[in-house]
Amino acid sequence: MNPNEHSFKIYIANPRGFCAGVQRAVEVVEKAVALFPPPIYVKHEVVHNTHVVQSLTNKGVRFIEDIQEVPEGAVLIFSAHGVSQAVQESAKNRNLTIYDATCPLVTKVHMEVKRYSGKGMEIILIGHANHPEVIGTLGQASAHTKMYLVQNKQDALDLQVTNPDHLAYVTQTTLSLDETKEILTILKQRFPKLHAPNKEDICYATQNRQDAVKKLIKLCNSSGLILVIGSRSSSNSNRLTELAKSQGVTSYLIEDANSFNPTWLTNVNHVGVTAGASAPEYLVEELIAMLKKLGGKEASFTQGFNETVSFSLPKGLQN
Repeated sequence: MNPNEHSFKIYIANPRGFCAGVQRAVEVVEKAVALFPPPIYVKHEVVHNTHVVQSLTNKGVRFIEDIQEVPEGAVLIFSAHGVSQAVQESAKNRNLTIYDATCPLVTKVHMEVKRYSGKGMEIILIGHANHPEVIGTLGQASAHTKMYLVQNKQDALDLQVTNPDHLAYVTQTTLSLDETKEILTILKQRFPKLHAPNKEDICYATQNRQDAVKKLIKLCNSSGLILVIGSRSSSNSNRLTELAKSQGVTSYLIEDANSFNPTWLTNVNHVGVTAGASAPEYLVEELIAMLKKLGGKEASFTQGFNETVSFSLPKGLQN
């Protein structure tokens, strides 16, 4: 059946797209571009979105992994994901103008690691190996601190620690809420004295977007489809897609409207649309416009948490 031969309902998740940490990080880079001659250097992609990175590249921003590539006296920005203490020290020793775009919620996790490390505690980090946020968080503890990376339930079952009575945990901020709870259930059963952070590490935006997808799941049943706009390198975008699939709803992670395949609409009566925390809203608008051309009815918004969080810019970039 031609997907254009039938109509379908469109539901848009609320909230979706940019969170306060991403908004701040992008604004840090744009302010620096306005103040300093190019090139501006950023350690890693400032946020994990291809469109955002390309737009900033076109403005004279260079994204690098090794800060040794940054010339003496240049401007260097740390991405929203944060960096290790070693990277910070290396940058300070190279006569660079440094601005830190690390999400304040990631910085909170860094401070927890430093505090636990200072107390001589062993630390479990729940997160995904090789993700830049995880690399930065692992790099916050002192050299004598034992840190253990737990990625899944099997890791939690297999983990062996030296001192279970003096053990704490932190988490990557962009994880699946449900999967993290399952991991923590295992860890708390195995290590009853496991110390928890004062406040949940998984960020409010990650939680809100996952809750919004759960509402889409109820609307997009067996004849529905959920589309998540985001880059494949975006952890929180991947978690949104996985959440929908785990509940039996067909879901695709797409970069933009051009990545959408109209044949996906075959026999579909409901289409839910959301966007990861690093995806700009105009990508959502472009996708909705395309879906309407393919038979989508007027889009309706789900009810969700109204986000009012904002983070101030680093000194030197404030108006």
